[in-house]
This record gives sequence, structure tokens and C-alpha cells, in this order.
Amino acid sequence: MKKSCKNTFLWIRSKFSQITPGSTAIRGAAIGLIVFTVSLILINSILFSFDIGDPWYLLFGLLTLLASYLLGLLGAWLIKIISLIPRIYRVASIMSVPILFLIVHGQVLLVIGLILISSLLGAAYFIFRKSRFSALKVPKKVIAVLGLLIGFLGLGVAGYYYSLTGLEVDPIENAALISIDKISPILGKSPAEPGEYSVKTITYGSGKDKHRPEFADKVTYNFITDSVNGVAFLDNWKGFSGWWRENYWGFDDKSLPINGRVWYPDGQGPFPLVVVVHGNHSMQDYSDYGYDYLGELLASKGMIMVSADQNFINGSWTDIFKGLQKENDARGWLLLEHLKVWHQWNSKIDHPFFKKVDIDNIALVGHSRGGEAVAHAAMLNELDYYPDDASVRLGYHFNIQSLVAIAPVDGQYEPGDSRTRLQDINYFVIHGAQDADVSSYMGSMQYERIKFQDSSYHFKSGLYVYGANHGQFNTSWGNNDTGNPFLGLLNLKQQLDESTQQEISKVYISAFLESTLQGKMEYLPLFLDARKGKNWLPETIYLNQFEDSNLKILANFDEDFDVSSVSADSGGIQSENLSVWRESEIQLKWQKKGSRAAFLGWNYDVEDSLKDGRAKDVVPDSLIASYSLNLEPSTFLLDSSNVLMFSMAESTEDSNPKSSGKWISNTNDNNKEEDDEAEEENSTDDSETSDNNSEEDSEEKKAEKPLDFTIHLIDSAGQSIEFLLSEYSPLQREISVTIWKSDFIKGDSQSEKVFQTFSFNLEKFAKLNPSFTHTQIKTIKFIFDQSISGVVVVDNIGFSREF
Repeated sequence: MKKSCKNTFLWIRSKFSQITPGSTAIRGAAIGLIVFTVSLILINSILFSFDIGDPWYLLFGLLTLLASYLLGLLGAWLIKIISLIPRIYRVASIMSVPILFLIVHGQVLLVIGLILISSLLGAAYFIFRKSRFSALKVPKKVIAVLGLLIGFLGLGVAGYYYSLTGLEVDPIENAALISIDKISPILGKSPAEPGEYSVKTITYGSGKDKHRPEFADKVTYNFITDSVNGVAFLDNWKGFSGWWRENYWGFDDKSLPINGRVWYPDGQGPFPLVVVVHGNHSMQDYSDYGYDYLGELLASKGMIMVSADQNFINGSWTDIFKGLQKENDARGWLLLEHLKVWHQWNSKIDHPFFKKVDIDNIALVGHSRGGEAVAHAAMLNELDYYPDDASVRLGYHFNIQSLVAIAPVDGQYEPGDSRTRLQDINYFVIHGAQDADVSSYMGSMQYERIKFQDSSYHFKSGLYVYGANHGQFNTSWGNNDTGNPFLGLLNLKQQLDESTQQEISKVYISAFLESTLQGKMEYLPLFLDARKGKNWLPETIYLNQFEDSNLKILANFDEDFDVSSVSADSGGIQSENLSVWRESEIQLKWQKKGSRAAFLGWNYDVEDSLKDGRAKDVVPDSLIASYSLNLEPSTFLLDSSNVLMFSMAESTEDSNPKSSGKWISNTNDNNKEEDDEAEEENSTDDSETSDNNSEEDSEEKKAEKPLDFTIHLIDSAGQSIEFLLSEYSPLQREISVTIWKSDFIKGDSQSEKVFQTFSFNLEKFAKLNPSFTHTQIKTIKFIFDQSISGVVVVDNIGFSREF
């Protein structure tokens, strides 16, 4: 048999050799290809140069041809070099590289380091154990010993580096703490403290889950739910991946379970209903019980909280074989099916939850993909038909009042190829700067797409928390955001611990739900300014975004491309001495935010020794940069309760982009003599300052000072007042974070523009000038007189009401 196979192989090879091109044919094919390609580029270059009347284009074509030839030589040389590598090592490299990239999440330096270390150790081992080391010549002995030492040294360094929690980053000054003494905290108990109700728990389910007895045989008859058909909302529950899911769970996409674990208060009710849903995680590492800390708290405060089980549509290793994708509409739809069950129980006279549910006060809370799903649920709730297939009827129309999104994604499902837009609903999003999973603040995109139009009071709020990660909002996910068991690859040095992060979560989520479902509006200031909860919150950097239905917009920069226009019916914008002035889309790490803003920069040409001072002390008034918004007082009918409000972030872009190229001033030559004189004067001080500079260089890098500037208000009679931005808070510098330890080696960090809302009580500041009428404001002027340079991004300038 073996001889027969060998003969067959030899016969096939001989037949194949008969039709294999010889060296003459291969040479001819190469020349033919070269002649054809050269002819095409020459013809193209000649014709195009005649078309545009520019003979230089012909030279460009020839240079392109030369560059292509050199590239071909380089490629051939590289292939030749690779071919010199022994076959067994080529196979090992090609096999190892993709695996290593997968394990270390594409960290190139780690992949290179691991290849070198393992190769050196393997080579040294075989030399010492498999070869006769004593028989080697001295140079090879030296190389073998060095390889072994370098390999062990690299292994030791890698092990030590892996064992570290993380490394220190450049210091960041918490801008809000500078003015914290001007903020009066909310008095009373923390929203994170348990309420007056004792808490009970139950689980409900469809009874078909093979691995979750709490949703199957342990469910009592009152809490058995019907399965639902999710075929219309799920893609790719088929093939090997679908077979595996069905085999594991015991059901398919036509009979999805409605499973949930419930925390509820021991009382008569009716109680508001809060449904929480987890995000994507390994489907076999169950996520639904990870919000127990919220369930206990909310139930003690008189709310029914359900943690919905959707593990069966979470990720699986089998998804590499074309499994589920873009399933966030299904996540949202399943939440509505949970609400449907609760409405039925509330109206069923013999059910334990009969009339215990306040069906007019419902909130949805979602984490990660669940954070996107709650917005989809609210959108689908208002529709009678599924937007991607109108043959699927919906028609839920429940009274969903509030949404909470915890580190959400955005855009994994797009109804009608667009993003979900909502109106007249309360919204709160919380995101951590140290998030290694959803590392971009994507919830701020959905925040922008929520509008208020009816006469009821609504608000939306965002909270960005320095040090918070993705997983610790769920007790079962923990501090590893990647799903990679090699936790030591992550930089955890700046990460908050789990109890601290969950305390922040409890304070804000409880306060939001108590405000929007139970009318406890005393917590409302917390969503504008975290310092209002300084008696309750752990110390870290918090950036608050806030907007309510009382806000009257003067300028949000979305109306047109005219930088001198405002969004209101009348008014205008002007500037002086700005080095940056444009209105453009706000770019996040991953996507555009979906909103435009004004980018304003200033840069004063002063000596380095003066750059730490205030601009107003070293720059003539005529050169100070400013940005003014003019309005008609009749457009905004203000009263004593109004506040000036705007959102702002720092931009780390160049504050003097016109300092090179065509922007170089023609007067530079005229100023050269003055510069030379100044240089001569300064040279005498070099010996005195050099020692000081060396001392400064040896010190630890200091945090950049937060930005500040003057706000100047003018009324219709020409009376004015001035105050600093820091009367509320200086502007927080853009926060950079380091997610991976290997990023320290490369010097990489991640940052994006996270806005902070500022609010100024007009009645309070009007006391600076008794003649100033704060209800008749005509001009709002930002005067950049407190720092030598900077760029800020401002959005949503308008007036709201004090609360």
C-alpha cells in the first residue's frame, strides 16, 4: 500500500513537470510583464502631461517607475533573506506570530520580545543538552553562553514586569478640587446607604436552561415564563456556532427564555420597576448575578430590581465560525419582553406581584452592550413595527421614564442604518477612563442624540471617572477587561479598587433612579457637579456633563458652517487674536461624537521664563485673545433663577498651528535684530540659570496647571461684570491614561475630549456691579488672559435654571 502511494505521487509529479514552465518561458513572462507595465505608465504620463499642460508630470511618471523598480528589488531581496532562514524556524515563526498577537492583544513589542526570549532559550538548551558543548569552537561557545544569559535575563525582566501592578504615570491635577471650598455639598444621607425596606429575592424563567437551575427546575409555578421567538432579531444562530449554543443551553433562537433574578422590597407597593441587563462576556461565565450590589440597595429603597439573563446571546469561542453578531437589537427587544411579563403579573389577581409594580415608573439599566441595548429598547418601545422588518409587530408602549448606560458601546445595531435617537426620556451614562474594553467614551454619543421637546421636566447627565475600569461595575467581571487570562499585561496601577468603583456606581445610579422614579429632586445638583456629593464620593477626578429641558441654547454649533452665527434666532459671534478658531466635529478615540463644537486657541509669543505666569501680566491688552457671543436680550427672557451654562473640554492640539509654512510672518526678518539683541542680553544669565535648570530636570515632572480664563458679561445698557472660570472650577486638562504595560515602553497613552459642564448663577455674580442687569445680557465674552497658551472646545452655550 505504501509503495503504491509512493508510485502514484511520483507519477503525478512527473506529469506535472511536463507542463511546468521552463526557465525560458519564465524569463519571457517577466519581460512581457515589465514591458507592458512600463509602456502603460509612459503612455499615461505623456497623455496626462499634455492634458494638463505640465511636462513635469512626465518626470513624475519616470520617478514613479524607478521607485516601483526599487520596491521590486527590495521585495525580492526580503524574500531571498527569508528563504535563507532554516525551514523549521520559518514554520515556527509563521505559526507563533499570530498566536502571540492574539494572546497579547496585538502588542507588537511584546510579540518581538517573547519571540527573542523563547528562541534564545530554546537554542541554548539544545546546544548544551543535545550537542557537545565542549566540542564547539570558542566563538560559538561565547555566542551560546551569551544567548543563554540574554534569554534568562529577558525571561527575568519579563517575569518581573508581568508581576508589577503597573507603573506610575505623569501626575494629573484634579482641577475641581481647586475650587471645592466654594461648593456646598448636598446634606443628608448618601444615596448609597441602604433604605428602610428589608429585601427579598426570587428568580423566574422559562425552565429550559440546562445549566441554570435557578431559571429552570428551581422556579416555582407562579414565576414560570413563556419562551419567545427571537429569529427576527438575531443573525447567524446557525451552523456550528448555532448548534453549539443549542447543545449547551437546551434551546434555540425560536424559544429564547425570559429569565431574571429579582430583588424586591418587603412591602405593599406599588414600587418602581428597574430592569438591569449585562453586556457581552463569555456566555459560559454567567454575568447576570454581577449586579447584586445594586439589587440589594435599590430594593431597600423601595424599587423592584430585575437582573435579566441574556448570557445565551453572549460571546462564545464558537463565534469564530461565523456566529452571532450585531445582536444588540435583540438585547433591547428581550428587555421589552421582560417588561411585558411584569405588566401581566401586575394585573393578574392571583399573582404575588399583583398591583405591586408602579408601571408608570420604569427604568432600564444596561452595562457595555447592554448599555446600548437599553437605548434600543426605549426606541423600539415607541414603535408599532420593527424598523428593519415591518412584518414584525411591536406595539409595547410601556412607561419607560429613565435609562442608565454603564460604559456602553454605540452603533453595534443601527435601526434603518442610522443611530438610535431618543426624546423626552431621562438618561444617565457613566464611563471609566481606565476602561480597557470600551476604551472610548461612546455613551457620550447617545447622550448627544437625546432631545427634550415636551413640557415635562427631563434631564440627561454623563459622568467620566478617572481610574474606573469596565469590568468592576459587575462583581463577576472584576478588574480584567480583556477576557485574556494573562492579567499581568494590563496596567492596573491607576485603576480604582472594586469597592471604590462600586460605591461611585451606587451613589450615582441610586440618586438618578430616586430622582427620576421617586421624585427626590434634592439629588439633582449631583449630576451637574460631583463636588455636591463630596461627603459621599471617593476622591478621584470626575467630569460631569449635564443638560435639562430648561436649557435655552444660544450656540451649539450644529446649525451651519458659519463660525460667526449662533444657533438662536438672532445674534452673532466675533473674536480677537485667536490662533485657533473653527467649528468642527468632535472626534473621540474610536468614532466621531455626532456633534460639532467651537475650537478656540491662543498663543502669546513670550519668553520661556514668563510662560508659567498669567497672560494679562505679560501681554498687552490689545493682544489678548477673546471670543464673544452677542445676543438680543428679547430672545432670552431671563429671570433671577437663570444660570449661564456651557460645556467645555481641553484640546491638546497645537495652539499655534500657523507658526510654520505659509503662516510665517513676513516681519520675521525685521524682528531678527531685536531677537539677536535679546539673545545677547539673555546669554549673560546662562551660567546662573544652568544650575537651576539641572535641578529642575532632576525633579519629578509636575502636573500641568488647569486652564482658567475670564468671563465678561455685558448687559443691554453697557454695564458689565467679570469673573473667572475658576469661580466654578478651572478647566480639567485632557486626561491621558495608559492601559497596557507595553504602552510605557512605547511612550503611548490614550486620551480624548471629555466635556465638563459649567454653571454660573447670574444673580450671584450680578452683585459684583449693582448697575448690572443680569436679566438683560447682550454679550458673553471669554477672555483668555490667565494662561500663555491653550486650546479649548466649547459647546452648548445657553441659559438654564438654578436648582
